[in-house]
Amino acid sequence: MSLPIMSAPLSAALTERGYSDLTDVQSAVLEDKAAGRDLLVSAQTGSGKTVAYGIAMAPTLLGDAERFDEAGDPMALIVAPTRELAMQVTNELTWLYAKAGAKLATLVGGMDPRAERRRLAQGVHIVVGTPGRLRDHLTRGALQIGALKVLVLDEADEMLNLGFREDLEFLLQATPASRRTLLFSATLPRPIVQMTKRYQQDGHRIEIAKGTSGHVDIEYRAVRIAPNEVEHAVTNVLRQAETPSAIVFCNTRETVRHLSSALAERGFSAVTLSGELGQSERNQAIQALRDGRARVCVATDVAARGLDLPSLGLVIHADLPSDAETLQHRSGRTGRAGRKGVSVLLVPISRRRKAERLLAEARITATWGAAPSADEIRKADEARLLADPIFSEEPTEDDAATAARLLEAHSPEVLAATLVRQWRARLPSPEDVFDPNFGRDAKAAHQGGREGREERGPKKHDRDGPSTWFRMDVGRKNNADPKWILPLLCRRGKITRQEIGSIKIFDRETKFEIADSVAKRFAKEAEVSEGDDITITLADGAPTGGGDRAGPRDGKPGGKPKFNKPEHGAGGPSRHKPRRPKAKPGRD
Repeated sequence: MSLPIMSAPLSAALTERGYSDLTDVQSAVLEDKAAGRDLLVSAQTGSGKTVAYGIAMAPTLLGDAERFDEAGDPMALIVAPTRELAMQVTNELTWLYAKAGAKLATLVGGMDPRAERRRLAQGVHIVVGTPGRLRDHLTRGALQIGALKVLVLDEADEMLNLGFREDLEFLLQATPASRRTLLFSATLPRPIVQMTKRYQQDGHRIEIAKGTSGHVDIEYRAVRIAPNEVEHAVTNVLRQAETPSAIVFCNTRETVRHLSSALAERGFSAVTLSGELGQSERNQAIQALRDGRARVCVATDVAARGLDLPSLGLVIHADLPSDAETLQHRSGRTGRAGRKGVSVLLVPISRRRKAERLLAEARITATWGAAPSADEIRKADEARLLADPIFSEEPTEDDAATAARLLEAHSPEVLAATLVRQWRARLPSPEDVFDPNFGRDAKAAHQGGREGREERGPKKHDRDGPSTWFRMDVGRKNNADPKWILPLLCRRGKITRQEIGSIKIFDRETKFEIADSVAKRFAKEAEVSEGDDITITLADGAPTGGGDRAGPRDGKPGGKPKFNKPEHGAGGPSRHKPRRPKAKPGRD
């Protein structure tokens, strides 16, 4: 399919870039009714908006010419909300306008303003920048906009969310009234519409319906996980996918640091992106992903916009995004320009409803399932080894001679086993993960027509002692299970399993005993959540009534509870099968 008629140098650039046809938003800006007019464009992230306004403003900038005249004051000004997006826009427009001889400058915070002023003094055709830095250069007289023909506001909704309204209005008022104003936004809230009515003339509105472009090439998956297994799940998802590059989103800088360190310890080549990094460090991290020196980027939402990596095939939401829009922007880092991608949401049991709401608001259908198991990953590794192209390469004479000598010294079985061992040694080991199957909730809630069932936890310890009861705000309806509750309590409270007594699971809460000798320390440590979204507090005495139960209990009033002895080491899962204890007179 041939490209629509447009400026010759841009058409040639698109063809060289591999464009056979345009996305919906790119085609819409070339329609006759959009020609030469102010535009208000609503389209999802990943739909090709940068190229869209790049080809939309070309007739205004070039006219019938194929190349720009000598550079002077800028003819086009593109405003973006973040440094990353501004630099990505510059990269896109550089190749798009290369054959037209365009000179571009990027003006963003975190870079040397003196170098930016020198670049402007040399003459440019197109300027890309963030609102604050553009206003600063304009106020100081370094940026002259008397010859401006086009003003583009990219991600206008995000700029308002970040508090740039005053800077935007300053720029809109300072630029010539005769300019074209192209406003691109993922959403069109009321302040955006009001701004266009005030600053645009004869504006043409373009709305690209959700689902018709942008995210159609993204496969969404929702993965059930236990609250304490985020690192394990991230590891296994990365190992199963084996994409050239992937990005893992976290909600805080601290989580980014922790998770990136954990992945590095497991053998992943990982870099980080967050607001605490300087621009030079961010550029180095992105370049490491582009040239293959790093495979995984662990980032906050600072990387949710403006990051475009051709090899990025996987996005993992280690922490659920705050809203549906952020979900789309994060996921939009993959599945771009016709490439396929996968977006995986890790959903702890206590966040299932939030995940379902986010997906519904974003009008996304996700496939629910468990995290890839260690066995599944080993089978995938074996398949990848068998299909490795290295086996189809013709050996050189030296290789063949060495192979012959090896076969004289060792059997083929030994050589093959050595190859497999070396193959596996370069790969991070998969993790054992627990599947908190949400589908069992309803069955467990109604089992036996009573409040709960009894479960036996780890083996008894032969030491008795006083205890304190605590509670956590998850229960049977959240698929609470001793297999993940025990290691969570050990990790959160910095205790061992010997110091945990009975665990009673109710519909909406779980109560458990902690040895008095460590109860105060446990209470102090456990009140700080580690991202599992579970609250642990002191209980109002021992529980009454039935409930799912793990671990021993003493039925005598005022008796000393017996504490659990770990069967597989502190924090490891219990392998005991559920067993109902014998009833005794006087017990609840």
